[in-house]
Amino acid sequence: MPRHRLYLILACVVAALVTAGLAFRAGVFNSAPAPAAVGGPFQLVDQDGRPTTEKVLKGQWNAVFFGFTYCPDVCPGTLQGLAAATDILGPKAKNLRIVFVSVDPGRDDAKQMKAYLSADYVPKTTLGLTGTPEQVAAAAKAYRVYYAKVGDGPGYTVDHSTAIYLMDPKGRFVTVIPYNLPPEDIARRIADAMRGG
Repeated sequence: MPRHRLYLILACVVAALVTAGLAFRAGVFNSAPAPAAVGGPFQLVDQDGRPTTEKVLKGQWNAVFFGFTYCPDVCPGTLQGLAAATDILGPKAKNLRIVFVSVDPGRDDAKQMKAYLSADYVPKTTLGLTGTPEQVAAAAKAYRVYYAKVGDGPGYTVDHSTAIYLMDPKGRFVTVIPYNLPPEDIARRIADAMRGG
């Protein structure tokens, strides 16, 4: 066999092995599904005006959802549902924080977020986050959140995703909690995730 043909066969075998190795590393041959690409880096400010990044999610479980303080129903309902779920969780609730990210940076500055989160029905450990339009857009993109301004003038509203994203103490996405679940179901899903994690 000519030497150049032997080199060609050898090169093809090496290329096949490299491709198979890369595919294996990427998980193509693994039976476990790849983790969902929800979450990621963000740069926002909290309700006290402190710069905050995704590192704030480390060290405890977080129920993250996106909304806005002028929201007439979905956002207050979500906060009330999460508050009731934390009551049901009992002692486990000390390891859970609610994170409310505004998708209305034009109106929801840190001062507005702080006033909104001071309502009696909101757990005192709730973290409110906002930022510039660009910062909010980047955070929403990382969490695959849809939002869009509707209407003009001061009375505009914002359409937005309604899901709650449960993140583990390493800041990794665990599961979606759909909107409008009864507090008992929210608490059960969180407790199940805590047991598994």
